[in-house]
Amino acid sequence: MYYYLNGNLEYRDATTCVIDCGGVGYKLTVSLTTSDMLVNKLNHKVKLYTHLAVREDGIELFGFGSNEERACFNQLITVSGVGPKAAINILSTMSPDRFSLAVCTEDVKAISKAPGIGAKTAARIVLELKDKISKDMMSAGSKIDTPINMPTNSVLSEATEALMVLGYDKNTVLNALKGLDTAGGDVGEIIKAALKKLAGR
Repeated sequence: MYYYLNGNLEYRDATTCVIDCGGVGYKLTVSLTTSDMLVNKLNHKVKLYTHLAVREDGIELFGFGSNEERACFNQLITVSGVGPKAAINILSTMSPDRFSLAVCTEDVKAISKAPGIGAKTAARIVLELKDKISKDMMSAGSKIDTPINMPTNSVLSEATEALMVLGYDKNTVLNALKGLDTAGGDVGEIIKAALKKLAGR
C-alpha cells in the first residue's frame, strides 16, 4: 500500500520515528540502523521505505533507511516463525549485506545474536533463505564488469563475485583468495575463509 514516505521527521527514538507528510503524522517502527541514520535529521525532510503489516491485533507501519534493508526484511518475514519484530531485531544487529553473507556462509551464530533469535530460528533462516540469497548475490555479481584476471575456476569466480558485491575491490578479493583450498568446491566455505583473511589484514 505504501512504498515510501517522504516528509518532515518530527520525532525519533531507538525504535520508532514519526514523519509528517502533508499534515499527517505517520508513526513507523524502525531498526536501530535506520534510527541511527536519522539522528541528525530531526525537523528535516527524510525518505523512508515502508512495509505495512496487518495482523489480527492491529496494523503497524515499518520504516527502512534503504530499499535493500526493506528487501531483506521482506525476505526474513517469509521464514516460518519469523515475524516483523524479529526481522527488525535482526536488521538492528547487522546490515543487509552482512546478513546476506551470514546466510550464505551459514553463520548461525551471527544471526542468533539478535534479540529474541535463538539458534534454531537462526538455523531455519539459513535453511530457508540460503539458496535464494545466493542466487540474488550471484545475479548482482554478474552485473560487475569481469576483470581480465578474474579466476576461471567456476567456484572461485562465484566467490570472487560475491565478495565484490559486498564492496571489496578486485585486487583485494583476488589476494584474499590466493592459496585457499578450493578442492571441496563449497563457495560458502571459500567466502568464509577469504573473509577471515581480510579481517586479519
